[in-house]
Amino acid sequence: MCAAVVIDSVKKPSSWLGVRHIQYVMLFVVVNICYAVRSILSIAIFAMTAEDPPDKSIPTYPEWLPYKNIMLSSFFWGYVCLQIFAGVLIKHYGPKWFLGGAIFIGCLFCCMIPVLGAWMGYGGVILCRIVTGLTQGFLFPSIHCLLSSWTPLQDRAKFGTFVYAGGPLGNVISMPIAGFISNSHLGWPTVFYLFGALGIAWSVVWCIIGSDSPSKHKSISEEEVQYIEQNMDPRDKDEKVEPTPWKAILTSLPVWAILISHCGQNFGFWTLLTEIPSYMNHILNFDLKSNSTLSSLPYLTNWILSLFMSPIADFIIIKKYANVGQSRKIFNTIGLWIPALALISLTFVDRDNRVAAIILLTIAVGFNSAVYSGYNVNHLDISPVHAGTLMALTNSVSNIFSLISPLVVDAIIAVTGYQETQKQLWTFVFCIAAGIYILSGSFYDIFASGEVQSWNTSRTSSVDPESQKPEKQYEAEVFEDIQLGKVENGI
Repeated sequence: MCAAVVIDSVKKPSSWLGVRHIQYVMLFVVVNICYAVRSILSIAIFAMTAEDPPDKSIPTYPEWLPYKNIMLSSFFWGYVCLQIFAGVLIKHYGPKWFLGGAIFIGCLFCCMIPVLGAWMGYGGVILCRIVTGLTQGFLFPSIHCLLSSWTPLQDRAKFGTFVYAGGPLGNVISMPIAGFISNSHLGWPTVFYLFGALGIAWSVVWCIIGSDSPSKHKSISEEEVQYIEQNMDPRDKDEKVEPTPWKAILTSLPVWAILISHCGQNFGFWTLLTEIPSYMNHILNFDLKSNSTLSSLPYLTNWILSLFMSPIADFIIIKKYANVGQSRKIFNTIGLWIPALALISLTFVDRDNRVAAIILLTIAVGFNSAVYSGYNVNHLDISPVHAGTLMALTNSVSNIFSLISPLVVDAIIAVTGYQETQKQLWTFVFCIAAGIYILSGSFYDIFASGEVQSWNTSRTSSVDPESQKPEKQYEAEVFEDIQLGKVENGI
């Protein structure tokens, strides 16, 4: 059942730039920075372990090379630990200060990588990455709660995609910069100082202008508060007082569909993010500057396509070509199956055909952006009240697969004897990622839902009689009102 949503009582504020848009931009920027902090090591590691640095004053550690994939995976050792706990804390006390403090601490340790690496060896790098991972455990639970509080129902896919698209854009920006700096007289330590400092600066600004919800913001207009609050599911406002129905959540097939898809997505995404630079280096024989630039190209495509995927997803719902659940499944399938086919095709490309290899990698990563309008916003569909907790749960479990993905390469090397310079190794890597994409996408297509689940809220006694309408009827009415112009869309 679903609470009625009054979406025609308050029009969009006359100002084209509202406080809510500033919140979205701040969240977009922090996702951008956090993904940059995650990914820069996959580029900088080549300069860190080089025997011949561009400047003799730059410290390098060739002896760290056997531990490369361990260092790359260590971020996730911390990242998986605090997700659920972070979600619970954020649900009860609000996300603002947790998010600001976590990003400050995590980026401080990013700045400390060169220092602790020199002092403690590769163990110092691992320590810094673990702490950074721990702190970033607060990122997505915070963002889900903030989007739930700040975003009108009809804008969720649009602004959710905008915010999460900061991730691939962070890779696009950080990879070439990391490659350029690492190959210059500034040296690889500057890479960590730069992106760590950006995160620290963001956290200070966020603590000044960020807010848990529109009603708590100091300078927002009453007109904008009313627009946001009247154009969203009333259950979103009850999140802090609702107990978490763990038994219902853990036995819900739609939750499992999101979880399985999230696991498959994370395995494939982080396999490619951490290993594309190695593939470019060892198989396609690109130097560090070219490697970093070309490694970022698939993520630029990912970001650009994400800007088109979201409006299309909204359009087919508004025009009633598909309901919410069907739309999520369509885009999730695009986001997992097309990359899988591209990776399988890549195994047939000769190592001398560098153009074809780059095109297929770009397709694999680029079309993966469709999942931002698939499982990635589905938490909000099935339970607006517990969206933060659900995101914490699925993100925590799924990042076990992110942790494993770089280590799979080491495992394949140990079992088969193939090395990173041999194409056979990468055939195994890409086929495993493709298989997981297909299996997880298929599970989602069978069991996912776009309807609010019965366990979303226990406060049924206070629900308006209109709420007794079936969910599909509720969905149709909401998007019919949007289509008829009772709610004015726009950024």
